[in-house]
Amino acid sequence: MEEMSELIAKNSLFAGLPDSTIQLAVGCAQNVTFEPGARILVEGEPADTLYLLRRGRVALQVQRPSGKPLVIETIGPNSVLGWSWLVPPYRWQFDGVAIDPVGAVAIDGTCLRAKADADSVFGYALLQRISGVLLSRLQSTRVRLLDLYGHSLDD
Repeated sequence: MEEMSELIAKNSLFAGLPDSTIQLAVGCAQNVTFEPGARILVEGEPADTLYLLRRGRVALQVQRPSGKPLVIETIGPNSVLGWSWLVPPYRWQFDGVAIDPVGAVAIDGTCLRAKADADSVFGYALLQRISGVLLSRLQSTRVRLLDLYGHSLDD
């Protein structure tokens, strides 16, 4: 069985960081599992966890006025789920629903923020990497919108 430090170090968010940095996250982490259909994130609810997906897929979705959710992205192994724990008011902006059985490392957001505040080198590295995830998701959303509408959004 893999150690928590190995599980965290394998995820793209932490890959390549020094072991001392990984150990800061280990102190806030635990293994979790979710069955298909489980709501991992609930829009508007308190955001308190960073998930490093190890297996399975999660649909990120928003509720439509019609009541049927709109899937905006599906993420899988080695992905990062949830960044709302980092920015006030610490509320989930989307729903996250397990499509398959999901295995993840859950890192307590309050604990991680406190360690980032106490260690500016760690905090900056974490912020840089999470910003990269945000940028990637934004670019993916842009491509999906262009596919959906079939032309430039400026037209």
